[in-house]
Amino acid sequence: MTQTDQPLAHILVVDDDERIRSLLRRFLMRSGFLVTTARDAAHARRLLAGLDFDLIVLDVMMPGEDGVSLTRHLRQSRTVPILLLTAKSETEDRISGLESGADDYLAKPFEPRELLLRIAAILRRIPASESKGPKFLSIGQLRYDADKGELWQGELPLRLTGTEHALLRRLADTPRQPVSRAELIEDLGRSPGEDSGENSERAIDVQITRLRRKIEPDPKEPRYLQTVRGTGYMLVPD
Repeated sequence: MTQTDQPLAHILVVDDDERIRSLLRRFLMRSGFLVTTARDAAHARRLLAGLDFDLIVLDVMMPGEDGVSLTRHLRQSRTVPILLLTAKSETEDRISGLESGADDYLAKPFEPRELLLRIAAILRRIPASESKGPKFLSIGQLRYDADKGELWQGELPLRLTGTEHALLRRLADTPRQPVSRAELIEDLGRSPGEDSGENSERAIDVQITRLRRKIEPDPKEPRYLQTVRGTGYMLVPD
């Protein structure tokens, strides 16, 4: 899965179930990743204090601090992609996870291949590739470098998660042109299945709301990241 000329992606798996931790560790290692495991949020915090990871696979329901709370804490200082493992029936938990800063979620029980596809989709969002649209865009007081995937307010860089970066880049590729939710779902690598309908569209809406908080002077009255009724969203730079 990884190319020989690139370092292996290092994944942190956080789950209180020892059996699941062991299964995921073996499966992901066989799939070409480096894997470290943590038994709970406190253990994960200690590991994160000394190590950098390319992605975190994080269970939501854990004793003590849950996965949503840990995600919210990590987003105060880190952009590492986070994939939440959620209970199948708890849609609100999934939305809460996205609102806290997670990049994606996967409902339990899941097929290992589905997990692999979600991880691959998230990791594909990270490398900066050449943008199809304008190289630089002015968004109010912000400046967006599409090729580097960097958002600046004067000399201050603004932190974007992998998913926020992917959304902004896709919208910046075609400024002032509507992009449907279906296109955004596909571009963000959501695989077909139970979450490909209403839940996936709602997940996109949550991610857009998070992005608006970073680029809009008044997120409740968006000027630059506009909703196109019945279609999707459109980026309207200066």
